[in-house]
Amino acid sequence: MKAFVAGGAGFIGSHAAETLASQGAEVTVFDNLSRARLLNRTGEWSGFNWDYLSKVEGVRLVKGDILDSQALEREIEGADVVIHAAAQTAVTTSVTDPRPDFMANALGTFSVLEAVRTRAEGASVVYCSTNKVYGNNVNAIGVEEGPARYSFEKDFATGIPEDFPIDAREHTPYGCSKLAGDIYMQDYAQVYGIKTGIFRMSCIYGERQFGVEDQGWLAHFVISTLKDRSVTIFGDGKQVRDVLYASDLIAAYLAFIERSSSLRGEVFNMGGGCGKTLSLLELISLLEKTTGRKLATKFSDWRPADQKVYVSDISKAMEKLSWAPQVEPVEGVVRLCEWVGKNSGCF
Repeated sequence: MKAFVAGGAGFIGSHAAETLASQGAEVTVFDNLSRARLLNRTGEWSGFNWDYLSKVEGVRLVKGDILDSQALEREIEGADVVIHAAAQTAVTTSVTDPRPDFMANALGTFSVLEAVRTRAEGASVVYCSTNKVYGNNVNAIGVEEGPARYSFEKDFATGIPEDFPIDAREHTPYGCSKLAGDIYMQDYAQVYGIKTGIFRMSCIYGERQFGVEDQGWLAHFVISTLKDRSVTIFGDGKQVRDVLYASDLIAAYLAFIERSSSLRGEVFNMGGGCGKTLSLLELISLLEKTTGRKLATKFSDWRPADQKVYVSDISKAMEKLSWAPQVEPVEGVVRLCEWVGKNSGCF
């Protein structure tokens, strides 16, 4: 089996590449290594996943940009599996500089689809979408406030379903660009028969995640705790997300790939679901218990389109993929703390 992972040097892409290679696939990782530049960061961490994958048997590394159609088509040709994890992933960056966000997320996704259509039309295609496609319509749902968390009103007790409305709401440019790619993925299944699966992800976390303030919040909190740095909480800290460990996410991808012929164009909300959630305040408390360190915090105003609660309704994925998340938040946070501790020099 030949697999192609766009954005394979990123957090999710690197886990997908490693897992596919472990199952015997010939994996091409295609990445422009732009994350450090986009976040204006330097240091050992910027090439960590690239270097890590260079030691994984069955993985071939290619530096390239999904907007370079010739290079993309050359490398994707004949692929049986395509994981599209290449993206601009920071909401705040999309607001301050929307053009690169559009180019990477909307036009980049179109380029990947065209390359598949012309060079690998039989491939199973996984698209890494986001819960941000629902925009601040999520905030129209009533919430109940507890001592350390918000929760959805009872009508949404199991979370946000895939048919939740997306129109006439603020999304941020990031939400818009990812939604454009999301819909293109759905439509290429309908029009061209491409075997796409769209995964609208909530909070994914795990080893090899270099979280920063506006992307990868759980890892950002872990890193800040272990490095004795402060974090800014936008809002009151009671905001809640469902959290999903990276290995559980990749298991869902593999389950789709096995069934892609009968599930082409399907959308799956993807997270820990209502059974695996954390608020920011709860994570801070968990980190203190796990590490013995107290995270220094300061508070600021809510940001545009911030969601007080986002929890995925994962019942469709559980039914159609015969899948369920396995890693409990407490276990996952401990694993992430151990990994950050072992690689402290990267931070």
